[in-house]
Amino acid sequence: MLKRIFLLLMVALIWACKGTNHDTIPVDEFFKTQDKAYYRISPDGKSLSYLKLHDKKLDLFAEDLATGNSVQLTHLNGKNISFHFWTSNNELIYYTEDGSKERRSDIFVINKDGSKQVQLSANEKNRLRVIEDQLINDKYIIVASNKRDSTVFDVYRLNVRDGKMEIAAKNPGNITKWMTDSKGVLKIAVASDGVNETLMYREKENEAFVPVITNNFETTLQPIAFSEDQPNVLYAISSVNRDKNALVAIDLKSGKEKQVLFANDTLNVVDATYSRFRKKMLFATCETWKREKFYLDDSTKVAYSGIDKLLPGTEWIIMDRDKTDKVFVIRTFTDKNPGSYYLYTAVDQKLKKLTDVSPYIKPEEMNAMAPISFKSRDGLIINGYLTLPKNKKAANLPVVVLPHNGPKSRNSWGYNAEVQFLANRGYAVLQVNYRGSTGYGKSFYAAGFKQWSDKIQNDVNDGVKWLIEEKIANPKKIAIYGNGFGGYIALNCLYKNPDLYKCGGSNSGVINLFSYLKTFPPFLKAKLQMYYEIIGNPVTDTDYMRFASPVFHAERFRSPVFIAQNPKDPTVNVAEGVQFIKELKKRNVQVTYIEKEEGPDPIVRQQSRTALYKALEAFLKENLGKK
Repeated sequence: MLKRIFLLLMVALIWACKGTNHDTIPVDEFFKTQDKAYYRISPDGKSLSYLKLHDKKLDLFAEDLATGNSVQLTHLNGKNISFHFWTSNNELIYYTEDGSKERRSDIFVINKDGSKQVQLSANEKNRLRVIEDQLINDKYIIVASNKRDSTVFDVYRLNVRDGKMEIAAKNPGNITKWMTDSKGVLKIAVASDGVNETLMYREKENEAFVPVITNNFETTLQPIAFSEDQPNVLYAISSVNRDKNALVAIDLKSGKEKQVLFANDTLNVVDATYSRFRKKMLFATCETWKREKFYLDDSTKVAYSGIDKLLPGTEWIIMDRDKTDKVFVIRTFTDKNPGSYYLYTAVDQKLKKLTDVSPYIKPEEMNAMAPISFKSRDGLIINGYLTLPKNKKAANLPVVVLPHNGPKSRNSWGYNAEVQFLANRGYAVLQVNYRGSTGYGKSFYAAGFKQWSDKIQNDVNDGVKWLIEEKIANPKKIAIYGNGFGGYIALNCLYKNPDLYKCGGSNSGVINLFSYLKTFPPFLKAKLQMYYEIIGNPVTDTDYMRFASPVFHAERFRSPVFIAQNPKDPTVNVAEGVQFIKELKKRNVQVTYIEKEEGPDPIVRQQSRTALYKALEAFLKENLGKK
């Protein structure tokens, strides 16, 4: 009762302000491409690189921080930069991909003044991941690539002088992660049979990997960094023998926890920051309804609390840093503000704004994201967020329910363009972290396994019913819409609860669990067994998966449906989606269908998103705006 009173008081304080109706913000202002993004700092802290929108393409630039002079390093045509980083004080590497299904890629190394560009690979179909970006022996970086076998990633030493790749570790077929120490020595491999993961370790590169710890995939064991002063010690985020994640030090010889750096029965560690320069863990980041940093010693607290003081009430993340922890690139955000990029200098504790993420968004016109909690019908506490439109009483409002994507995900506090767009149109937006969501402990996560057509949907529906009971929602004006697995949940909830939802929609949503599992790319095949545990096994759970897939229930749909698909998305069976729409129309279901592109081209992506949300706006207005 106290929790409910507190929530209602909070909602009243936030939303009871009187005033004239605020302006409707144009759709494209919510979804504009960033003019500058992906900042990286050189090892000596003297130069900055970033992507900047130029001639409708995001090109790579380098800037001298002392003079402010910048140089355009790329003039792209047909491909887009996926990532870039500094390998030395003078050199950068950038990786490009095209918009084809194969995502053909190139790798380049270039001097910061634009001279001496060398192409290291051309038009490759394989994928590449950077494991260690610091330069080793003045010529190597450590990467993983599936060039030998599309289903697995081997480790290579990539020579940035001539583009040659020398294999450093061959994947026997079951390794899903690799990790080096601070000197670039490959020491960790994580093997998986799809359900169980085994962390393996070797002290030297000429030795074989030895199994250390084996856990079921429900258990988190995420390596963070090697200890610099304790041999054979690994810092990791772990839920081994506990429900919530903790930050621990593990003895890699025995596999036992050597030390618990941070743990709390009610807090879940979601991230941890290590400093190679300071040679220690700095802080653990926990997430309840918001994220919170817990400093691990007083000197770290003193060093980093300066950023807290400069950015009160704001989330901040270290995106990059120089080699001596003196210069940082920091990204900020709040629920009402997409945030900014800053350069922070630790010596004088000063922030210099680099750019706003979205200068078109005015935080004072945005809407607060309030935490909520309610009991599901079987007594489980479910958490989520409620965003209410400005200058409207928290009563009898039209609602859009946004189930989050999955199957390993959650809603988090922060700026969400989709949520703010809907709230600006006058809708209350409900986000439910249904059972199976991450971040609430492994018991809560496991409670959602194979419950996609049952208890997960009940959690979402119970959240809607709670809003109705609290008199916040207009029971005749509720829509449900989602992306990916959120779209899957939305479609299932829509046809099963015609009395609860007036209309619903899906953006690149899963409509057939069988087809979804078939779209896994070759290099993710090792994870299939895990997804069989979470979603269902197409051989042993055939009846359930058919029952749980909306594509097989077109005859049960009655309410208007909005469906968006990307025809170039390799993970979506577009033809199946089109056939599903035909079946719905045969039964006189009102369908709004839109094709959109979400490829690497930033301008095409922005235009596509604008068209998508204009169509969604019209769909919701037509179906929820009726008297």
